[in-house]
Amino acid sequence: MSKHKKEEAVQTAQESVETPEAPETAQTDAEQTETKTAEEDAEPESYTLTAEEFKTVQMHIQQLQKEKDETVALLQRNQADFDNYRRRNASIRSDSLEEGRRECIKELLPVLDNFDRAMAADSGDEGWREGIVLVQRQLMDTLGKLGLSEIDATGAFDPNFHEAVMQEKAEGRQSGEILAVFQKGYRVGDKIVRHSMVKVAE
Repeated sequence: MSKHKKEEAVQTAQESVETPEAPETAQTDAEQTETKTAEEDAEPESYTLTAEEFKTVQMHIQQLQKEKDETVALLQRNQADFDNYRRRNASIRSDSLEEGRRECIKELLPVLDNFDRAMAADSGDEGWREGIVLVQRQLMDTLGKLGLSEIDATGAFDPNFHEAVMQEKAEGRQSGEILAVFQKGYRVGDKIVRHSMVKVAE
């Protein structure tokens, strides 16, 4: 073999090594891609319900709708009952607190009566009297913050606020007019805790 032919043979062999044939896996991947694309492009199978099946589905839907409506109605009733319970409970709690406050203040009324008796007594000690007035005013201010107020016992007798314990004839005074107050009456808010004990004209 000539030197020239040997060089051509070596060159051909090198080209064969540098340019290998494409592996079979490339062809396999392409085939898989085409298969997936074909499957994705394929339309889903359709299914036609029979008249009996359609009727069954409709009945099932109606039943579910009925159950949903009943559940919603039940929830609404429960919510309304809970709201009513909460309002009643709040009202009862408020009434209980008010009643407790009235009873507590009522227990202190004899103390106020004693202050009135002390003020009516003439001790001749002006300093002592001023001390009594100061303590009485402080107590009334404190009870006033809790809603206590004195009932007006002047003018005409009112059985809603006054209790007549004595009657007498009085010239120039109208019948039923209050002549004197034996014991002051009080109320807390709009509730009477003690009626005023009074003397009225016949």
